Order: sequence, then C-alpha cells, then structure tokens
Amino acid sequence: MAVSYTPEVQGAGFKAQVQRIGGHLAGMVMPNIGAFIAWGLITALFIPTGWLPNKHLAALVDPMIFSLLPILIGYTGGRIVHGQRGAVVGAVATVGIIVGADIPMFLGAMAIGPLTAYLLKLFDNLVQDRIRPGFEMLVDNFSAGIIGGGMALVGVWVVGPVVGRLSDWAGSGVDWLIGHNLLPVASVLVEPAKVLFLNNAINHGVLSPLAVAQAQETGRSVLFMIESNPGPGLGLLLAFLLFGPRSLRPSVPAAGVIHFLGGIHEIYFPYVLMKPRLILAMIAGGAAGVGTFMVTGAGLVATPSPGSIFAYAAVTPRGGWFGMALGILIATGVSFVVAAALLGFGRRNGDRAEAVVAAGSTDSPDGTAIVAHAPSADGVPAAPAAAEPDASAGAGPRSGTSAGVDR
Repeated sequence: MAVSYTPEVQGAGFKAQVQRIGGHLAGMVMPNIGAFIAWGLITALFIPTGWLPNKHLAALVDPMIFSLLPILIGYTGGRIVHGQRGAVVGAVATVGIIVGADIPMFLGAMAIGPLTAYLLKLFDNLVQDRIRPGFEMLVDNFSAGIIGGGMALVGVWVVGPVVGRLSDWAGSGVDWLIGHNLLPVASVLVEPAKVLFLNNAINHGVLSPLAVAQAQETGRSVLFMIESNPGPGLGLLLAFLLFGPRSLRPSVPAAGVIHFLGGIHEIYFPYVLMKPRLILAMIAGGAAGVGTFMVTGAGLVATPSPGSIFAYAAVTPRGGWFGMALGILIATGVSFVVAAALLGFGRRNGDRAEAVVAAGSTDSPDGTAIVAHAPSADGVPAAPAAAEPDASAGAGPRSGTSAGVDR
C-alpha cells in the first residue's frame, strides 16, 4: 500500500531504509487523509472559537482526534503488514495506547499497529502447517484475540506512557529555549513536535501560560506566535501543490483552506510524515517567522485559536499588523522554497515514472523497472526499450539513483 503514494526504493543502504520507513508512514496516513479533512472541517466550524460555534456538534471533535484517527492509522498499518487479520489486531492494540495517554496517539498508532500485525504474521507462519483440519478458524480467532489483547495491554502500560513522556520532554525543551532568549531556535523542537501531533501540548501547556504573563506586562507577546504561525504550513502545502506527487495534488487546495483560513494545522501533518525530510522546511519557515516577529516587535494579545489568519487578525494589537503579516509572509516563503527544493522541484516524487506508465512504455506491472531507470540529461524519460524485462540487469550503477526517490 505504501508504494501507492511513493515509488519503490532501490538499494539497501541507510538512505534507502529511511525512505522505506517514510513510505510506510505515508501508507498508514495518506489513505486516511479524508478522515483528517472531515475532522478539520468539524473542528473549524463548531468549536467555541470556530465559525459556527455549536456545543452539541463540537462534541465530535475529541472522540475523532483521540480515538477515530489513531485507530484508523493503526488499522491501516496492520493491514499493510498482514492483510485484514493484521488490520484487526492493529486496531485493537491502538485502543490500548489511546487509553494509556492523554494526548492524540498518532505516533504510537504508527508503531504499535504494524508491530502487532507483524507478531501475528510470525505466529501464523509458525503454525500454518501444524493445525489439524477443522481447527483453523478456532486457532485463527484465538491467536488474533490473544495477540491483539496482549499488545493492547502493552499499549496501556508501555507505549502510551512513553509517548506521553516524549511530549513532556519536548515541552521542557521549548521552555528552556524561551528562558535563554533563543526563540528562533525553538522551531527546532516545536516544528517536529507539531508534526507528531504534540502541538496542543506545547502551545497550551507551555507557550500560552508564559505568553499570558508576558502580555499582562507588555500588552503583547511573541510567544503566542511561535507554534500557531500558519505560514510554514501554508508554504509546505503550496510546495506540494506545485511540486508534490501528482496523485496527491488534488487534496492540497482543501487542506490549504482548512489550514490557513480554518486554522487547523493538523491537516498538513500527514504531508510531512509522508516525506519526513520536509521537517527541515517547517523548521526553516518557523525560525524565519519567529525571527521576523522579534525584529519587528510583533506580538499578539491572546492565543489565536484556532491558528488561522483570521484569528491572528482578531488578536493583533493596534500598530502590530505589519510585523504580524510580514512574519507570516516570510515564514510561508521560506518553507515553500525549502520544501520545493527538498521535493526536487517536482523531479524527486516519482511523477516521471507515472508519466511513463501512462504512456504504456513499460511491461512491468509494479513499475520497478521504470523507477530504476535514470532520466536523460534533459529530464525526458528514456526510450521504451529500457523498460523491457531484462532492462534491470543492464541498468548498472544507474539503479541506485532512481530519480532521487524521496519518502
């Protein structure tokens, strides 16, 4: 399933392994992007600070972010590893980590779902030739129940608390940077933590209390703007729209609207998880935005919730519009440029392979021969003869380049 979103990786080095991990993350998250958009729309509309505040409908928000979305990720991860049986035990184990922590457990679901499915796969391979006829269903059901239930307990006692501790460490690190006046450097911790869905823990648990105290003294605080700046996410989505995989570009405009106008930053996190190196773009954009806010003396009078451009406008004090707008604009531009470069300006996402497949220039059912073939000097795909069944044997050293596949 991962190869549906990222091209097949060639080679066995460290870079290839990292790319494969990124591909599996994409395979777990991207099939569920519609659920993320649904949650984002409900959140942007019905929370108390949303467009159509409704207490009754806002009750959907927490169950979806804390339960539904992690279970979907764990289910999908288990399905990638071991089909439907793996999907079932992956979902069961994910419930354990949901109970074991008080933050959204997306990271934990990405770990425990595939792991539980892999354990079940090992068991199935071990006993598949040893089960007496007539006992197959009994063994299959009880093995899935025991392994899934056992891993749910592991999630409650181990995985959930570990991820919760990671959240606490991230918050402490940001607090230390603030105390030492290294605010732009805070993006090195804040942006990766955001992508792991620890944004609310950092913003409301660390930054907002400090910002409120500062705003009471000075009338404004830049601390409100460190995590909530919509600029880096907008720049990333623009880069995906122009240079990302063609199969994902149709989903980007809706995500951009939800993120920038609706203020639901979680909508772009899966795009970073799909290609983990893009976290560098988020760090660069976040640091550039914070630096601009500091230089211009920008600040807000309250927490912009949700973190949309409209919420920013609502809590910007008189005389602070220029610094606020400039910081968001620069953060958007920096993250866009860095993300576009990391995406190879459209040359490192497998679009070339998709174009060749569409043109019918290969007989390979999985496209591996195309991915392994290097482009010509002018970027035009090579002749169809290179995709013949025995072409991979003659690809030589070019098979390691694979058009710069990025996961």
